[in-house]
Amino acid sequence: MPVVQIALYSGRTPDQKEAIAKAVTKAISDTAGIPDDATTIIFQEVDKHDWAVGGVPASKQ
Repeated sequence: MPVVQIALYSGRTPDQKEAIAKAVTKAISDTAGIPDDATTIIFQEVDKHDWAVGGVPASKQ
């Protein structure tokens, strides 16, 4: 059973997250032959001030 964790900036709508979950689940199913109902998607929403790339907070980029 695949478990996929997706970290992304806060602010996506439930519809956007549902579309992402469906697309990721389909990709796993199509490439690995795993049934859709065996895949779990976990979204972790992070505020931009809590995420940094290259030492620079995303809120300042």
